Amino acid sequence: LTFLDNGPTGKVTFAVVFDPSKPASVAEKDEVMAALGAGMAVGAVTVVGRAVDVGSVAGTSGVGAFYLTHGVNYASVGAAAKSKKILSISSDMACVQSGACVMGVAASPKVEIVVNSASAGAVGASFKAAFKMMIKEI
Repeated sequence: LTFLDNGPTGKVTFAVVFDPSKPASVAEKDEVMAALGAGMAVGAVTVVGRAVDVGSVAGTSGVGAFYLTHGVNYASVGAAAKSKKILSISSDMACVQSGACVMGVAASPKVEIVVNSASAGAVGASFKAAFKMMIKEI
C-alpha cells in the first residue's frame, strides 16, 4: 500500500476473500494467508491477513483492502468495496476488467499490474507518480 498517495502506515489488515465452496478459491486464500504469515512489513506498513468468507464481506470492517481470490462473486465484493471506499485487489485480471477490482497483479509469464481507473476513482485511490509509470491503466 506504499504505492498509494497518502497511503496508510502501521498495521493494515487485508481481507482475503474466498468462496468456501470452490477449492481453487480456498487454496489461493491459504497461499495468501501463508505468505502474509504473522505480518509482512513493507516500508512503513505491516500487512496482516484476515480470511473472509465471500458471504460475510458486507459486514466486514477494519480492513484496508480486499484481496479477491479466483472464483468469488466479483460483482458483490466489488460493490461492497466501493461502498466502503476500500481498495480491491486480485490476481484475476477479469476482476479488474469487469470494474469490480481496482487492481490486478499477475506474476506469470511476467509481472503485470493493471489498474481500473474508474474503480480507483470510485474508492478514492490515487497512486504515486513512480508507481503509475510501472502499471497499465484501463
